[in-house]
Amino acid sequence: MKKSFYIVAIMAFVVMGCQNEDKVASAVNKINLEVKVSRFDEAFAQAEPSDIPELRKEYPYLFPAPDSVWLAKLRDSLQIELRGEVMSEFKDFGKEKADIELLFKYIQYYFPKFSAPRVVTVTNDVDYDNRIILTDSLLLIGLDNYLGPEHKYYQGMQKYIAQDRKREFMVSDIANAFANKVVPKPNGRTFLDQLVYYGKKLYLKDKIMPFQSDELKINYTADELAWAQANEEPMWRFFVEGELLYSTDNKLPLRFLDPAPFSKFGLELDNESPGRLGRYVGWQIVRSFMDKNGVTLQQLMNLSAEEIFKKSNYKPNK
Repeated sequence: MKKSFYIVAIMAFVVMGCQNEDKVASAVNKINLEVKVSRFDEAFAQAEPSDIPELRKEYPYLFPAPDSVWLAKLRDSLQIELRGEVMSEFKDFGKEKADIELLFKYIQYYFPKFSAPRVVTVTNDVDYDNRIILTDSLLLIGLDNYLGPEHKYYQGMQKYIAQDRKREFMVSDIANAFANKVVPKPNGRTFLDQLVYYGKKLYLKDKIMPFQSDELKINYTADELAWAQANEEPMWRFFVEGELLYSTDNKLPLRFLDPAPFSKFGLELDNESPGRLGRYVGWQIVRSFMDKNGVTLQQLMNLSAEEIFKKSNYKPNK
């Protein structure tokens, strides 16, 4: 009888969650927002020297350098090839545009003061660290960073870096750029502080990009996400039994949070694991907290890691 009650309660909770999601999706669809994408990469690829003054006038923020620099880029054979590769891969930007528009609508739903920036696609000499630049009024997307993991431009890179260079991760990268603006940096220095910080950012992605899969939110392959899910309980046990949660060891981010080919438990299974597994664990802690507490997304942003952890009652399934 008691077991039946719990099953009914769980089913009711799931139904309520689905109803809330439906209400949000319905409200989001009613938001009047249209994204305009300016393809500077295309305009420059098709430009003649005489077009530079007009391009400078239309895109002044892209032209801090003198015209001579841009004229040299027009003639440079490597730059010509780069622009050709981007044009070939991104003949159609329709799906990305639709997904960016939907992302902005969800952001505006949760952050009503948000105003959609102008979206401009560029090439940036495969500068991965600056593939997405987001300001209040402008979103720059370096398309030459999304040509596919096997592209010749990425052959000299480590596999875990090249793996991120596919167009499917573009919207996730934009969401991450937004998260960097609204999720406060942790005040504390413990491993738990950092786990929860990354967990907040990933939970924010749950809310503003629910139309994409979990592997895209965390920039994993499907196999990497499956590995994290299958090993969540032993990972958590490792952190707890090793007394890592309240440690301030500055090597822990390198082992479990920073981009890397694998996470570093110091065990034989390390080579099988994806990197950044601490972020995944932090995500599950924040999800558990939000499932159990009546807190808004904005309130979550300013709660301490300690409060979130204690009230999450996080216990991964065995």
